[in-house]
Amino acid sequence: MSGHSKWAKIKHKKQKTDAARGKVFTQIGKEIAIAVKAGGGDPNSNSKLRDLIAKAKANNVPNDNIKRSIEKALGAGGETYEEVIYEGYGPAGIAVIVRATTDNRNRTAGNVRATFSKYHGNLGQTGCVGYLFSDKGLIVVDNEDEDIDEDKLMEDALEAGASDFSAEGDTFEIYTEPDDVYAIADALKEKGYEIASAEATKIPSNYVTLENEDDIKFMGLLLDRLDEDDDVTEVYHNWENCD
Repeated sequence: MSGHSKWAKIKHKKQKTDAARGKVFTQIGKEIAIAVKAGGGDPNSNSKLRDLIAKAKANNVPNDNIKRSIEKALGAGGETYEEVIYEGYGPAGIAVIVRATTDNRNRTAGNVRATFSKYHGNLGQTGCVGYLFSDKGLIVVDNEDEDIDEDKLMEDALEAGASDFSAEGDTFEIYTEPDDVYAIADALKEKGYEIASAEATKIPSNYVTLENEDDIKFMGLLLDRLDEDDDVTEVYHNWENCD
């Protein structure tokens, strides 16, 4: 099937390390806090919280962490978080979208702007690159042991409501509508598949290859530093040839 199989190479994450996994737990905790503050702590009446609990479970966040995040958000005091989206350009005009969850908008904006400037990019206005991306759900299934029947997984995924499917190295990538990603991930779990991650994401409509060595170097550094920023939840971009 046609699809965005290049995403595994483009998606610049290091979630397999303990430190990065811990950051994912923290980020989802912040998102849960926002949802609870806005709509309460009952997932039956708070659809955003329900989706975030599903996201947390899909990303292997322990149930105790989820419960603590909800209880903390329901308590008095504590930080108040908000989600902020930044758009800009990396070296040679690479399109970059940064999603952040912050308790201090000025701090986060300053840090993100400084990071773009330092590594030969620049922060732009809202909407400057957003039109180059479409919202999708992405489910990743690991196949390191090569024991998954690709045709059967594709059949099961499409039957559950997926819109596209691709094999990329030792993983399978399943694409869905953004609002369906967690329900489809749950359906696949029930069939015995091990889900590596499931999330609503942004897929670029076109990809850009960098040829200049300096551009490649600074684009890599830009992504690394954004990943290291505690406020940054996710980075999307259309650079094709990063590993």
